[in-house]
Amino acid sequence: MRFVPSLARTYGHRRLFATVVGSRAPQTIIEKVVQKYAVGLSEGKVVKAGDYVMIRPEHVMTHDNTGPVISKFKSIGASKVHNPQQPVFTLDHDVQNKSTKNLAKYASIEEFARKYGIDFYPAGRGIGHQVLVEEGYAFPYTLTVASDSHSNMYGGVGCIGTPIVRTDAAALWATGKTWWQVPRMVKVELKGKLAPGVTGKDVIVALCGSFNKDEVLNAAIEFTGEGVAALSVDDRLTIANMTTEWGALVGVFPVDQTTLQWYDKALNKLELRTFSSANSGIPPPPTHPRINRQRLDALQTTAIQSDPGAEYASHLVFDLSTLVPHVSGPNSVKVSNPLPVLEEKKIAINKAYLVSCTNSRVSDIAAAAEVMKGNKVAEGVEFYIAAASSVVQQEAERLGHWDTLIQSGAKVLPAGCGPCIGLGTGLLEEGQVGISATNRNYKGRMGHPNAQAYLASPAVVSASAIRGYICGPASLDPNALPPVQTPTFSISQTPSSSSSASASSSAEEPLLEGFPRAFSGPLLFAPQDNLNTDGIYPGKYTYQDDITLERQAQVVMENYDPEFASVVASIVTRQAESGDVEGLKKGTILVAGYNFGTGSSREQAATALKAAGIPLVVAGSFGDIFKRNAINNGLVCIESPELVKDLTEAYAKDGKRGAGGKDGELTVNKGIDVVVNMATGQVEVTGALNKTYTVRPVGPSVQELWLCGGLEGYILKEIQAQV
Repeated sequence: MRFVPSLARTYGHRRLFATVVGSRAPQTIIEKVVQKYAVGLSEGKVVKAGDYVMIRPEHVMTHDNTGPVISKFKSIGASKVHNPQQPVFTLDHDVQNKSTKNLAKYASIEEFARKYGIDFYPAGRGIGHQVLVEEGYAFPYTLTVASDSHSNMYGGVGCIGTPIVRTDAAALWATGKTWWQVPRMVKVELKGKLAPGVTGKDVIVALCGSFNKDEVLNAAIEFTGEGVAALSVDDRLTIANMTTEWGALVGVFPVDQTTLQWYDKALNKLELRTFSSANSGIPPPPTHPRINRQRLDALQTTAIQSDPGAEYASHLVFDLSTLVPHVSGPNSVKVSNPLPVLEEKKIAINKAYLVSCTNSRVSDIAAAAEVMKGNKVAEGVEFYIAAASSVVQQEAERLGHWDTLIQSGAKVLPAGCGPCIGLGTGLLEEGQVGISATNRNYKGRMGHPNAQAYLASPAVVSASAIRGYICGPASLDPNALPPVQTPTFSISQTPSSSSSASASSSAEEPLLEGFPRAFSGPLLFAPQDNLNTDGIYPGKYTYQDDITLERQAQVVMENYDPEFASVVASIVTRQAESGDVEGLKKGTILVAGYNFGTGSSREQAATALKAAGIPLVVAGSFGDIFKRNAINNGLVCIESPELVKDLTEAYAKDGKRGAGGKDGELTVNKGIDVVVNMATGQVEVTGALNKTYTVRPVGPSVQELWLCGGLEGYILKEIQAQV
């Protein structure tokens, strides 16, 4: 294990803070932390939203998916872990599964951890995200990633947490590094103060329901405002956790006195874990490698804040004082209703859940126990409880809250994910209704697709379990709440964000030797938003492991446009006849709408496009997992909302995306040619549409991955260099 004695020291392989020069561009706190963990930056480079950077995060967590990552690690030829103190293994998803196969998988993961000296937390210790916070792997002003979407939760303690895919995890094990595109920055200002009985869960449920038009999709959220100070760390962890469901990649709270006091209490507990005292003669307990006095003292003197003038894509404002308890659903986090409205409907429930890393900490269990005290779970209702970790359960037992819930009829599950991800005991059956303190209520996630799931705070879940229908606790005083109405919220676009791409492109991006000076070819336009991975690469081919790249090219976009593959193939044939030009990469340039590649994590959606002869895709925006898979496989992704807008107005039916082209075609092919200059970011469009656009060029990290044929090739190169 590693001890980081001071945030103010300089590490041999990276700078702690960005170099401060007189003309340095202002940065957000998130950009500053990423700057600290970025490697290979050019001299004087200031990390900004939109930049592609190579990062060396503090830690990388994998859970039950560690098994597939091990397979990937071995398949690329890696034979040792670059930095054994960087990975963390936590078994938490399928902990109720005692089958021989699952136990063997768990044993093999532990064996791998022991072989390479990696920190390992077995089944029953708790949910990985909670463990990382408790054990200090997620720590203020650090960057920690996880092969799980809810790594956003680390932002509750001021840590930049973001998800990665399994190939990234294998790359980090082998090289200590992977790439990341810094997301656009969104400021969320919390005003006012919560009324009694309103919780952090109500805040994020209401935010998901109020701003439900992708306002924060693939963004990095910075929470600010006077309302933050009154939120406990547990509330912040809940809110940050569910910024994932809101659509964000990061959700970070400031490191303030509330944060520092929380860490002081955690450290005091660690220091009292033995019988040592000043006069006992017993040596003090060993210093915790991550949560220790020296590291906390450094936090007191090393505050990091966003600079005046830092750029944000948008600014959302939410008034906490106008919020009443809210309930999400059914079966969608984008639908949220005031609790008093649902309470009048007396929606009967069959199951209630106090589980998950979202709302099963000590304060959550205490809130549920306070409501349950002196009551029983209603007849016909099953109430399941599982602590976020074994440490949480021990503390809840010591305080008597755990026993209160058990005596009232709650059914105990082991510390782990369980019903939250549809594994193990107590899942929703067909036709049943459940209310849960978890983070996702997607159709079928917690059981049968024909069940209905609602999300609410622990107190509301507990009260509903008592009465048998969705309701608030008896202690909730309506007179202390604001009027039952839509909470007050607003959004504004910041003018500075519109010039980000052009400003960043004022100087040429250095190109690595061998990387194309430009990508060029005919432009095909798919006038469709949310074109998902099943449309790009049909699911029926996904698990045909022996399918060739040639065959992938033949079926690409089949579910969107059956003619697409043949059109691209004819273009490739024509280009082959014209010969190569030095420094120019020929191919078909695909342009699509917003959130291109949303959906599953199948990497064939990227490899099929590349195999077909599409070296570069332009879109209004990309699904983040698709973008990771694309760049990991050497497919370049460029965002140009302006080009998408112009093509939509000129060629989409009725000037809107979603119904094909004006002539009824699904893919628009109007003889337009495009040249994308990778140094200047200039996109020259000629033919029926003549215009030049400016985009943000890709940086050296993406260029190097492209030259290596993708992330696996990059890993092999790094391994060979180490040898």
